[in-house]
Amino acid sequence: MTIQTLPTSARDVRELIRTDQWRGITSGVAPGHVQANLAILPKELAFDFLLFCQRNPKPCPLLEVIEAGSVEPKITAPGADIRTDVPAYRIYENGVFTGETESLVDHWRDDLVSFLLGCSFSFETAMVEAGIPLRHQDLGSNVAMYITNIATTPAGVFSGPMVVSMRPVKREQVVRAVQVTTRFPATHGAPIHIGSPEAIGIQDLDKPDFGDRVDVLPDEEPVFWACGVTPQAVALNCKPPLMFAHGPGKMFITDHKDVDYAVL
Repeated sequence: MTIQTLPTSARDVRELIRTDQWRGITSGVAPGHVQANLAILPKELAFDFLLFCQRNPKPCPLLEVIEAGSVEPKITAPGADIRTDVPAYRIYENGVFTGETESLVDHWRDDLVSFLLGCSFSFETAMVEAGIPLRHQDLGSNVAMYITNIATTPAGVFSGPMVVSMRPVKREQVVRAVQVTTRFPATHGAPIHIGSPEAIGIQDLDKPDFGDRVDVLPDEEPVFWACGVTPQAVALNCKPPLMFAHGPGKMFITDHKDVDYAVL
């Protein structure tokens, strides 16, 4: 099943995921709907992580916090199940990535608190409508993501480097890309860096830490946005006893529309 044959309703796409009929990358899926990164932690770490998100709104813009033990995102997607409605989940134990799973039902505990964070896939519809092509969508691949040398602001046990997503943009369209994405602060907003990847600690664009490599052509600049995969880099750094997260590029799709989060 390709993106072109998928339903445009977020609810219908979640149903396909829940029933194991589709588990692909969600860039371009249910266009116009806000997508979310996911981090799930034990209750005793929830306040520290909430504070971490508050202090780091660019990489970790909070959309919803689901109370301990609850699996329903009542604000962003009533009726959904956070354990089953994401195409893939990553498991971190004591800071070690121990594998992926397609469901958290067998892993669920009543002390788990879920955090939904804004995702840059949400502003991609606006970029395409503004005439800015997205190579990873054209190729059917994931966006390229990199761990940088930009430190996040620590909170409690949480600290570590920021992760960024990169999209090649033609030089004459860079200003337009900044203008378009600035309107969406709830889903990372404006880029944090343009060009010169080595200035933010990225030594080789051909070797992303998450996602897939994409070519940057001679008439293009690499443009970098703060990324909601940052909590996974933080988990590797801080080693919480348990954390679940989305598979990179495989987001939770909410019922909310990106235009509802736009700043005019």
